[in-house]
Amino acid sequence: MLIDGDFRPAWWLPGAHLQTLAPTLMRRRPPIPLRRQRLELPDGDFIDLDWAPEQPGPRVILFHGLEGSSRSPYAGGLMRRLHDQGFQALTMHFRGCSGEPNRLPRSYFAGDTGDMAWLVDHLLRQEPTRPVAAIGVSLGGNALLKWLGETGPDNPLAAAVAISVPFDLDRSARRMEQGLSRFYQWYLVGRLKRSALRKCRLMPMPLDCAALPRLRTFREFDDAVTAPLHGFADVDDYYTRCSSRPYLRGIRCPTLILHARDDPFMTPETVPTPDELSPSIRLELSRAGGHVGFVEGVGRYWPERRIGDWLGDIFSSTQDQNGVTTLTPRGPTRRTIDASNLDRL
Repeated sequence: MLIDGDFRPAWWLPGAHLQTLAPTLMRRRPPIPLRRQRLELPDGDFIDLDWAPEQPGPRVILFHGLEGSSRSPYAGGLMRRLHDQGFQALTMHFRGCSGEPNRLPRSYFAGDTGDMAWLVDHLLRQEPTRPVAAIGVSLGGNALLKWLGETGPDNPLAAAVAISVPFDLDRSARRMEQGLSRFYQWYLVGRLKRSALRKCRLMPMPLDCAALPRLRTFREFDDAVTAPLHGFADVDDYYTRCSSRPYLRGIRCPTLILHARDDPFMTPETVPTPDELSPSIRLELSRAGGHVGFVEGVGRYWPERRIGDWLGDIFSSTQDQNGVTTLTPRGPTRRTIDASNLDRL
């Protein structure tokens, strides 16, 4: 289902670029304490989790965007809102994004579904009756939607949300080479190069480290670094195999997608059409909002309000005699899957 989103931008933040930049430049991080946990992965690497304070409700994992973390402007607000509603919120850092380089040459990429599948399976093995939901932002949203579509009815999540997803990686990369969007490309590719150069100083890397400073665009970086590190033939093979758009028809988990027509990270043609969406998807498309912006007013952000309301509708709440709220799925709890044999590229 594709419908018009009810987001209305703050009058003093018109345009895609102001909506995109304002949260990064102006937003204060909500005061919520986080607990760090490190999990060892089967391949000898690790991922770091940041947990909000304990709540009894379903666990909701945040998968951040490119070079993001639990300190990203949107992360604190979403974690705070989820916590206040009784959900157990946590952020999974993609490899190398928690402030410490990961141990292996490989990093993370837009179709990196193996670690999220492993984590969800790990959480459900700990507490099989406690539902798990997920929120993916930008790159994290692309990987989440791809995983949902790949696994279809076998996916163990009770609900999922994706925000500002680059559904078509090739079109998105080409959009970033145009107009003011080149500023975002310059900033993000610069961060990617610094991360790669730091690893070049720590370990042998199967790529030309001396060429890294010359890379200027996403396509150049993904062709020289992302593709060879993660088993793709080249940048076109990577973009084709990892774009989430072809996987949307396979999604069976209740899924909310929030997106803006004016997102400066992609063209309007990047947005899927209604016939590309499975019946389980609700795509709310707003006229404005930029990329992971959606500023409604001072301290008010549409994704937090909308996601909180939607997850509240997905999960029913009960309150015991001590005033403790318990959240459970309105439908049957999804079964766990064995993620040990999933493609971890």
